[in-house]
Amino acid sequence: MANSQLLLSFAAAVLAALLSAALTWALRPLLLRIALAKPNARSSHRIPTPQGAGIAVIMATLITTVAVIVFAGAAEMKIPVAVFAATLFIGAVGIADDVKSIPVLPRLLLQGLAVAAVILAAPENLRIVPACPLWLERGLLILAGLWFVNLVNFMDGLDLMTVAEIVPITGALVLLGWLGGLPASTTVAAAALFGAMLGFAPFNRPVAKIFLGDVGSLPIGLLVGWCLLQLAWHQQVAAALLLPLYYLADATVTLFRRIARGEPFWAAHRSHFYQRATDNSFSVSRVVGEVFALNILLAALAIGSVMTSSTAIAILLFVAGGIATAFLMHRFSRQRPSAG
Repeated sequence: MANSQLLLSFAAAVLAALLSAALTWALRPLLLRIALAKPNARSSHRIPTPQGAGIAVIMATLITTVAVIVFAGAAEMKIPVAVFAATLFIGAVGIADDVKSIPVLPRLLLQGLAVAAVILAAPENLRIVPACPLWLERGLLILAGLWFVNLVNFMDGLDLMTVAEIVPITGALVLLGWLGGLPASTTVAAAALFGAMLGFAPFNRPVAKIFLGDVGSLPIGLLVGWCLLQLAWHQQVAAALLLPLYYLADATVTLFRRIARGEPFWAAHRSHFYQRATDNSFSVSRVVGEVFALNILLAALAIGSVMTSSTAIAILLFVAGGIATAFLMHRFSRQRPSAG
């Protein structure tokens, strides 16, 4: 079964990559006319660039996942209808926000509805902390999911940044699924998203020809959050935290710093560590390359935490990931001589 699951995942990745690339190429002329992102004070780009390639990435991911699951025909390979419906819904919210900005409160309420649909649709026996009341755990998960969706959106501010984050995460999820740490349907969905991001990558490399837009970053955050939640529900909490640790740390530390300084934390800004790095003479390629290298390390640590039977070792691996993440954030926040 493990070998067949790996084969299905490989097929999903290849099919999604081809479909994502084809759709991105086909949509770009239309998005040039209706969804052009113009540079502003918080932008990292300097010329008007179309956004909305997330339509291609998400459609490739969902179509491929459904096709592979239906083709496999296995009883345990059920299509997660609530997850896919919520992904389409939050993607629609992203399209609306890309075309005409939605006020903060309605946007958060709509996003929260999508996150709640995913979490509340899960069976009640899926628990992270069984001693915690179900209503409290699910409520906290909805809040955490809402934050995760938004932080993926916040961190999508540099060419190839989301590719450098999501590709290692989803690649690790596929390997963990092969090792038995994830349901088969989750593994296939992760493989499809892995392939879809690779198909999008050539169009987003510096200088980007097209951006994901909110229509991409929001549903990608929802899908990846759901995959990570599957790990946590299977009592692999260290792995679920290690895989997205750079995004979690950069976005969360930045949020608390802005709150401490009395800034309007809901407003757009350029104070994330990866943004400060480009202001401190790091090239875009250097920033993205170092984030990608860190994420490969975090993925290896996460896989190690799943393979070990020792809680102490899993904690040590998490601490090691935390130290590596803190080191990179510290590097990004320091001025350096200009380099290529």
